[in-house]
Order: sequence, then C-alpha cells, then structure tokens
Amino acid sequence: MSDSARLKAFIEHCARSLVDHPELVQVLERDSGQTTVLTLRVGPTDLGKVIGREGKTAHALRTLLSAAASAEDRRAVLEIAD
Repeated sequence: MSDSARLKAFIEHCARSLVDHPELVQVLERDSGQTTVLTLRVGPTDLGKVIGREGKTAHALRTLLSAAASAEDRRAVLEIAD
C-alpha cells in the first residue's frame, strides 16, 4: 500500500467513526510532489459532525493527518467538501 493510500484509509476510518452514515464517506486523493491533498465528502446531515463545534473536530483530523504524513516524510492537506 502506498503512502498516500495509507493516509486516505486513515482519514476514511476516522471519518466513518464520527458520522451516522459511514457508507456516504468518500475520500478523494490528489498527489502533487511531496504533498497529498485529501478531499473528504460526507452526507449532508453528517457535515456538522466532521467539522465540529467551532471547527475543532476538523482541526483535530487535520492534526492527526499531518502527524501521520510526517511519519512517512510527506505533507498532507485535508479539505472538507460541503
């Protein structure tokens, strides 16, 4: 499994754990050099759960992703699509 595929699977797992409709979770990945851009899509009723109060859950997801990526000498960015 490639580094970006591991990061994608990690974010999918985290997001599915947070939402009421895990079957609607999608993570799209885009690589550009040393940076991986992951776009997270969830069901419309679950968007608030992924973002969290004042964006704290989204910030925590981004922090976890950054730590996982740096362990693999990469850089990763998480975008949450609405």
